Amino acid sequence: MKQAMRAKDKERLSVIRMVKASIQNEAIKLGVDTLSEEDELTVLSREIKQRNDSLAEFKKAGRDDLAEKLDSEIGILQPYLPAQLSEAEVEEIVLATIEQVQATSKKDFGKVMQEVMPKVKGKTDGAVVQQLVQKHLN
Repeated sequence: MKQAMRAKDKERLSVIRMVKASIQNEAIKLGVDTLSEEDELTVLSREIKQRNDSLAEFKKAGRDDLAEKLDSEIGILQPYLPAQLSEAEVEEIVLATIEQVQATSKKDFGKVMQEVMPKVKGKTDGAVVQQLVQKHLN
């Protein structure tokens, strides 16, 4: 935040302040003074997901001006997330987990998701995991 202030980068400063406020609100909601690193990643992931969802809606509505702004905000936030897993890496984790919990049908979907999500939290989108689990449980 200090770097953005010194560089007079208003957009970066605004986005960082917004995320900082979200992190503080989450801490208040949970009743703690400071969030753990995992909780901070959860908040950051949520912020990026919200922006991605809005980005898709704005593009669909033809609002390129708003879409461009959100795209730059996502670009500002992305470096603060851990390195994202490729789809092949996620698929490998999903297959290993399916074997581990001995899942055989779609009824085991919840069990598999419950085991996979903590392993990939903050490193990939939950929708990708969901698609891969459904694909391999058919």
